[in-house]
Amino acid sequence: MSYNNPRITLTDTPMDMIMKIAEGNPGAITVLMKIMTEGEKIDPDSHPMLTIMALDTHDIYGSRVWQLYKDVCGQNLMHMLGLLRAVQLGFMSERELSSHINGAPMADDGMEECMAKVREFLPNFTKEPA
Repeated sequence: MSYNNPRITLTDTPMDMIMKIAEGNPGAITVLMKIMTEGEKIDPDSHPMLTIMALDTHDIYGSRVWQLYKDVCGQNLMHMLGLLRAVQLGFMSERELSSHINGAPMADDGMEECMAKVREFLPNFTKEPA
């Protein structure tokens, strides 16, 4: 966990933040840009920059951003943002999220269970994929 040693600083521009998290990975850049353009529609109670900061907090950089989006969340941004919120809200541990990024399968109903908990706590969180 990089909470004690984050890559993002207060002086970073949004593009600086994206580049630091993406580590030059084209897939990660694409996902981060989607977060910037679509994130607030999905989670109106947050700001896209906070989502990017959460990735920094959880040591999710470069190819791991893409793996979370593509492999764990099936290229569904709503699910990706939901899982990050689930960790933030304590419904999933950071270790469990990292394990899924590393290839541990999620239970068939695991994603929907997480999303339901997030929506219960955050009723403005969208129910439809962006």
